[in-house]
Amino acid sequence: MSMNMASEEQVKHYLAHWFQLGKKVLLPKHQQALCPSKIFEGNSYSSEFESFWQYILTTDADCYLEGTEQTIQELLSPQWELIDCARCRMPFPITTAGISSTCCPCFDLPSWPNNELPLPRFPIDNCAHLESIRQRLVLGNSEDN
Repeated sequence: MSMNMASEEQVKHYLAHWFQLGKKVLLPKHQQALCPSKIFEGNSYSSEFESFWQYILTTDADCYLEGTEQTIQELLSPQWELIDCARCRMPFPITTAGISSTCCPCFDLPSWPNNELPLPRFPIDNCAHLESIRQRLVLGNSEDN
């Protein structure tokens, strides 16, 4: 997931992954803690998740993922990028310059990583996924003949 800076889409995926593990976005100025009860609808993000995302993008208050120090607004700046944690393979932010004291938000989840459970995921387009499997099967069969 690493790039020169975190894009808006990457930050959105980052939040969706951590929401799946029960982390919240905290807005101390408004005394709010946000975590959608439903993250996916079909093959895309739920309307509840999308509403939270738009609220996070447009709020005047600094907000941040529970267990982190940098704000969502900071993550959208060129000073931050998202990489995968070596311990849990979940996305977490690091600074692009200087020394980063940031640790992965998984540090306070005692039961994570749990290899017995599926990893948090992106929205999945089932039709496209099934079509790619079908194409591989068709190609595999044509090579056998």
